Amino acid sequence: MEFPAAVPEIPVSDITRAITYYKNVLGFNVDWGGSEGGIAGISKGNCRIFLTDGPFRQQYKNGNPVLVWLNLDSKEEVNELYSSWKAKQANIISAPESKQWGLYEFTIADPDRNLFRVFYDFGTAEKTK
Repeated sequence: MEFPAAVPEIPVSDITRAITYYKNVLGFNVDWGGSEGGIAGISKGNCRIFLTDGPFRQQYKNGNPVLVWLNLDSKEEVNELYSSWKAKQANIISAPESKQWGLYEFTIADPDRNLFRVFYDFGTAEKTK
């Protein structure tokens, strides 16, 4: 059996503010939901995410911050996304750089301190050549 792509649940304090940030700054589409139900589904390409507010999460008591990794296909894609998010004034934590463990990556934060670590795995790509 193969698993489908995972859909992370990102805890937010204000779902309306989070939807605005994810849509206007990070470029996600709002697929459904919002403040009335305390959950929203957003997507960009094959990436799907749920944003949830405190009352929605009360049953499981999961909270922030969380870290979501986005694995892109090249250093160029990492640089392109970094430039796009920086131009839209995303909260940049670290700029793209090659790490000794074989990842080229950068990190941003959302308004609730949830992190996105965007990377290209050049170490594995080099080993398979």
